[in-house]
Amino acid sequence: MPGMGEMNYAEGGNVQDLMKLYYGRLYPHQTMYKWLAYGNDTAKAKHPKADKSFFSRREFCFTLEGDIFVRYQSFKDGSELESAIKARCPSKIDIGPVYNVDPKKRAAYTGGASDAAGGPGLRAFQAVERELVFDIDMDDYDDYLNFTHKEHGWSKCWALMAVAIRILDRGLREDFGFEHIFFVFSGRRGIHCWVCDKRARELTDEQRASVANYFSIYKGIQEGKAKLMLSVPRHPSVQRALDILEPIFVDEMLPQQELLDSQESWEKILQYVPDADVCDKLRERWQNGRRSSTSANGEHEDVNKSRWAELCREVDRCLSRTKDPSKRRQLVKCKDEIIFAYTYPKLDVEVSKKRNHLLKAPFCVHPKTGKVCVPIDPERAEEFDPDKDAPSVAQLLNQLDSGVTNTSMTENVRLFEDLFLKALSRTTQEEMSRKTREAVKMDVDF
Repeated sequence: MPGMGEMNYAEGGNVQDLMKLYYGRLYPHQTMYKWLAYGNDTAKAKHPKADKSFFSRREFCFTLEGDIFVRYQSFKDGSELESAIKARCPSKIDIGPVYNVDPKKRAAYTGGASDAAGGPGLRAFQAVERELVFDIDMDDYDDYLNFTHKEHGWSKCWALMAVAIRILDRGLREDFGFEHIFFVFSGRRGIHCWVCDKRARELTDEQRASVANYFSIYKGIQEGKAKLMLSVPRHPSVQRALDILEPIFVDEMLPQQELLDSQESWEKILQYVPDADVCDKLRERWQNGRRSSTSANGEHEDVNKSRWAELCREVDRCLSRTKDPSKRRQLVKCKDEIIFAYTYPKLDVEVSKKRNHLLKAPFCVHPKTGKVCVPIDPERAEEFDPDKDAPSVAQLLNQLDSGVTNTSMTENVRLFEDLFLKALSRTTQEEMSRKTREAVKMDVDF
């Protein structure tokens, strides 16, 4: 199993055997089935509007020992899914879309071409439904950090993931009206977001791209600077994001990352300031080696925070004496650009755009770290600690061996159900009841 040797399994043991124990005793097979069936599970199969083929049209992808990538797996129900996972013990499970037919039977569908006898081909094999998903990876922040996740772990970086969760969660709810959203730690270096409202699941690829682009203020790096889609005056969603980002940037990222501590680091920030005199004045002060200042209440201030306050004051002074409209817009934007460049979510938009994109399943194990992909409460994202709150398989099995009744896995599954699944189940039941009433009404009217 590639990379599995990197897992921190206590007390030794064969990795494959440990994974079998995990899938056999801890993995929430039926919870996953209840989620992905969206009310069409076998327990509700007697409901007149339940789609008995729905779950069997969902694609699962297993990564097996030897890095064997097996796509287009499908299962008729939760029991069959559970049996397959236990039998094949995949190192990774990815979830794909719901297709118009069982993906295992895709070979019978020709995409509308004529068949060998010259007659019309069968209907095309195509994805018809899929959760709207987002993927954020800490590696995409490396160009802006002095202490990267890769080299220093999560202690100086998690605030960026927490603030990304807050921005996505509020934007998806307030601007798009979505309700059924959950976030998952990816198991190694980032987070995943799943939006599961029916409206979200039925979005076309073009509509998904539009939603992803709405959140894609950060467009990469151009000539050493972040390329950002910001305007003056600020869009309301940008203002909301700034209100979330600014305190995180000032109080956490500046001191933790020491962004204005050295010349190499402060030059990266000064390139956003569109006035050479302001930059020269700040350089001269900072190069004199003044390491800290005293705040208004007499407390000792971190040098990075005090230098940021100096930068803001100088920019504001320059703005007050500048008459040129273009220069004024640049000055108004420059502080926003710095804050957004360093802290705004850096989405992998390609993951969000296509219905047929695969994404790692919640509660599966990351093959490089051995950590379980656990849910995150968006209201308490800042409190989540990947090093402590995302258990490894070894830790979970040790808990079982010690006789613990409820492992940390139990608590994570309960969190998933309480924060997300219960409300989703109520909504799907209401949708089916509504369809039944409408069908009855049509029959009566007819």
